[in-house]
Amino acid sequence: MRRKLIIATVSAVAVAVILLGFPLAFFGGYYVFNNEQRAIVDRAASLERSVDNRIASGTGLEQSILDRVAAGGDRPAAHVRVVMPDGQMGSAGEPIDGRTLSAVRWSASNAMVTVEVSYWEVAARSYQVVMLVVAAAFVAFGAGISVAVWQANRLSAPLVYLAASAEQLGSGQVRPHVEESGVEEIDLVADELARSADRLALRIAAERQFASDASHQLRTPLTALMMRIEEISMLSDDKPEVQEEARISLEQIERLVSTVDDLLARSRRAEGGTTEAVNLDEVLQQQEEEWETVFAKAGRKLRVDASESLAVLATPGSLAQVLATLIENSLKHGDGETVVSAKLHGPRGGVVVQVSDEGAGVPEELVPRIFERGVTSGKGTGLGLPLARDLAAADGARLELSRPRPAQFTLYLTGVPRTLDANAVLPHGNVVKVHKR
Repeated sequence: MRRKLIIATVSAVAVAVILLGFPLAFFGGYYVFNNEQRAIVDRAASLERSVDNRIASGTGLEQSILDRVAAGGDRPAAHVRVVMPDGQMGSAGEPIDGRTLSAVRWSASNAMVTVEVSYWEVAARSYQVVMLVVAAAFVAFGAGISVAVWQANRLSAPLVYLAASAEQLGSGQVRPHVEESGVEEIDLVADELARSADRLALRIAAERQFASDASHQLRTPLTALMMRIEEISMLSDDKPEVQEEARISLEQIERLVSTVDDLLARSRRAEGGTTEAVNLDEVLQQQEEEWETVFAKAGRKLRVDASESLAVLATPGSLAQVLATLIENSLKHGDGETVVSAKLHGPRGGVVVQVSDEGAGVPEELVPRIFERGVTSGKGTGLGLPLARDLAAADGARLELSRPRPAQFTLYLTGVPRTLDANAVLPHGNVVKVHKR
């Protein structure tokens, strides 16, 4: 929007300059040129009257009169010639070479007066006026660009903050802080966004409370049911088929209890999970400090490459956990140097974090199922990568296996726009240290 506003305003200024400035320059130069031509005629007429007066009074033609007319004052210097009725001639000023503008007049006493001015000197005066108007047009164009940039910033900045607030709302922070912009339409949208956030907060709170209550209420009867089935199994020592059914029932109940525990854990995590503006460099530095000693003991090297300071929208603890999982996965299953790199991605200011190594990579049969629970090459539990993907998705990020051999995992994060002052809208995220098990 900012770019379109600037282009629209600059285009309007350019059209105004072209339609008004250039005709003004042309007619201004034309007016000055005609004015100088009339001035030459007026000088010749003035000299003609002086000559007639001299002839009528019987005095001779004085050189000072010719010199004064030739000098011209603020007008271009001229070459003046006068031929009296008796043949007497007088002149003043330097003869002009090249093209000239002249005025020839015959007086009532039959005297001829000629005034000549250099054409190029008159044209130079017209050219000065044209250049002055053109310069004024460029100044007006520059002022228009400045006003366009200022106005575009004034109108687009509130929209950027509004987009950031919507991003917060979509990422879990249900009560974003929105400052008034002074633009009525944008403030109306911001107010409606705040009201929607309040309604969403009530719904989320109700859902979380329901999940928590349901989990707590289900645990008690499930525990009691397990105890009763265990008692039945103990009292049926002489009936193997009853013990087998009891064992199968206990496994089903344990699976159900595990599901309930998982729901309760998710509810508790959701109660405090909100995205914040996080300095990615600090998180990467913390991971490097935590893991470089472990890699050194394993005879391997960990290198973190972040070309510039990057700010992302994420939950600090979740982001640290995802990166720790990827690095630990590279340590267990990879080989050679592990590289963690971060860079900007895409036109919207997104950020990608890539974790790669020089190992054999992911087996071909595991590539499409690498993020499924329980899928492992035999060196782990198969829960780390699925959990990392869920944590990333909860913050609006995306974790993918971008290259199977050698393995490279890519985490796509939402970047904080460069035009957005994160301190004004979003709180700083704190780096959360994730201890290795």
